[in-house]
Amino acid sequence: MTATQRPVVGTALSFQPGGNAVDDVVAAARVATESGLGTVWLGQRFDYDAISLAGIIGREVPTIGVGTSAVPIFGRQPLLVAAAAQTAQAATHGRFRLGLALGSATFTEKAFGQPFRRPAQRLEEFLTVTREVLTTGTVEFHGTEIDTETPMPTALPGAEPVPEILVAALGARALAVSGRLADGILPYLADPAVLRHHILPDLTRAATEAGRPVPRVVALVPAVVTDDRTAGRAAFTQTMAFYDRIPSYRRVIELSGGDSAADLALVGTADEVRDGLRRYLDAGAAEVVVTQTGLMGPDAERATWEAVADLAR
Repeated sequence: MTATQRPVVGTALSFQPGGNAVDDVVAAARVATESGLGTVWLGQRFDYDAISLAGIIGREVPTIGVGTSAVPIFGRQPLLVAAAAQTAQAATHGRFRLGLALGSATFTEKAFGQPFRRPAQRLEEFLTVTREVLTTGTVEFHGTEIDTETPMPTALPGAEPVPEILVAALGARALAVSGRLADGILPYLADPAVLRHHILPDLTRAATEAGRPVPRVVALVPAVVTDDRTAGRAAFTQTMAFYDRIPSYRRVIELSGGDSAADLALVGTADEVRDGLRRYLDAGAAEVVVTQTGLMGPDAERATWEAVADLAR
């Protein structure tokens, strides 16, 4: 990134107990944009739908970009995901980005009763179908993992431009598929050295061989501005232990030189967090998105958002 370029910075939104979850997350998005952030992102959970909620946020907060980070493709049909994405794009007047993910075998098999088989092949077919539907309004596709055909045109008035499709890709196969078919990637828990030496080379190689631009890298980074480093580290350790058990995250944690996911979190002063994020930009990320910023309370979260926003000023 050159000195004249300004990165896009954003945050992943989370919920606080009590109240109305949708009202509260819209209010949080307003605070985020007041803090100077350009985008907000939503992970998919089992208690809300990320695409629907992103559309609501973008409708209610008309200056901010919204995206999903990310919606697992297992347990979902691409025509329905494309329809939801078009709805969100029309609702936000073009400020929606669709982030997709493979998910994990645990969730796929336990929650959906669906085998986690040939994930890279399924990702390739899912992206192919979704792109075709969003671009042309119709598709006929017969693959090994997905077999689908639109019975009627599916183009939605107002859903322009075609939403960008990003993938939460970390492994070599997912990066190869993303390089050929996605507009961007959403790496999480991959530190700057892993981005530079492992993720970007695989992504660049696949894109180059396909004769297309290298997809945009939107790096997701756990971060919080606080003077109490001990409490901050403890909070990340407690909330991020889940990722230590997922093979794809375990691999990038180890490549990053960490023992656990919490080791990848940025905890410290505003200057320290900004310096940490700049290393991601220097390594090739076009955007940075801070996550888990609410672990130390609303004041620390706003301080984190304001510190991050300074990167784009």
